[in-house]
Amino acid sequence: MLSMLYETGHPWITFKDPCNLRSPQQHIGVVHSSNLCTEITLNTNDSEIAVCNLGSVNLTAHIINGALNVTKLAKTIRTAMRMLDNVIEINYYSVAKARNSNLKHRPVGLGVMGFQDALNILKFPYASKEAMEFADASQEAVSYYAILASSELAAERGSYATYKGSLWDRGILPQDSIDLVDNARSSVVEVDRSSRLDWKPVRESIAKHGMRNSNCLAIAPTATISNIAGVSQSIEPTFQNLYVKSNLSGDFTVVNTYLVEELKARGMWDEVMVHDLKYFDGSLKNIERVPQELRDIYATAFEIAPEWLIEAGSRRQKWIDQSQSLNLYMAEPSGKKMDTMYKLAWRKGLKTTYYLRTLSATNAEKSTIASTTLNAVSNVQAYQPAATDVGAAQACLLSDPECEACQ
Repeated sequence: MLSMLYETGHPWITFKDPCNLRSPQQHIGVVHSSNLCTEITLNTNDSEIAVCNLGSVNLTAHIINGALNVTKLAKTIRTAMRMLDNVIEINYYSVAKARNSNLKHRPVGLGVMGFQDALNILKFPYASKEAMEFADASQEAVSYYAILASSELAAERGSYATYKGSLWDRGILPQDSIDLVDNARSSVVEVDRSSRLDWKPVRESIAKHGMRNSNCLAIAPTATISNIAGVSQSIEPTFQNLYVKSNLSGDFTVVNTYLVEELKARGMWDEVMVHDLKYFDGSLKNIERVPQELRDIYATAFEIAPEWLIEAGSRRQKWIDQSQSLNLYMAEPSGKKMDTMYKLAWRKGLKTTYYLRTLSATNAEKSTIASTTLNAVSNVQAYQPAATDVGAAQACLLSDPECEACQ
């Protein structure tokens, strides 16, 4: 498995012990595997094909005045859970086994997107204790209100058909189910078990009304909808601060707007910075005039030790009844490092991991970058064109960086 991962970034890993031991539906079947993107862990058998209806909360829209606005988040989640439950009824099912599974168990998967954007707004480096605490607290809030919303829907519409005997019915919430894994292993799950919210109202609601949905939580990749919403994908760290995205509509230059605003505020967003970002593939790591504080906050995926991604994933996983699409990044992979990393993921209680992403061994020579002129300058003042040159200078930044107007 490690050899294949080293060569291709596959297979995606599903740890079957936490997937099954923590499954709310363990009383009626087995989780044989995850779905393609590794966030859905539902039972399958000869008469049922697992189906899950997904939605994602934009965390960025809920960061208000430098903190997560829980009141707004609760309202959003209550609406989202109702919408997802409605989808189960109105969806088109091309396969009878899928319809059978969905109507019987009514699973949904509410997740998040814009996690990296939220960190940028809060000015937390991904590789920091503050980011880990935010991952923990934000996912607890999402879990709390999603589960409560499902129980409230059960009071209104009734519990799902196979509720009796489930972990919900037994009073075991996702964070409680970690004990079941502890009891089955020779060592305890290495996860921070702290909590910030009072879960008593949720437990009382479930005991009284049951649950409308067998599963409530899953973090999907959100590649397309994140692009539409204009936020970072899912729980992903920043891949690059400057890159070109291609699709059927053409090529689009994408830049980290939070970084640009920060550099503008410090008087550092100039032509030299643009060329430096191009030369260093969107990374601030080797741009010495950028303060270390900013280099930490805007570190890209391969500059973050995978242990931080696993720790953040572990903090979230304790609150999630399914799983999460968690990519792992390793700049210089080796068999030993990969062995250590995947064993750490298992010890930390992750249910699944997604792609193993690595850097290419070589890069194309940047022959169009004026590395001997612009990139060699240190302590350069921001370029201030003469009034008559403004239009020409702006055009140069988009076309020819070596034209006379910019020089």
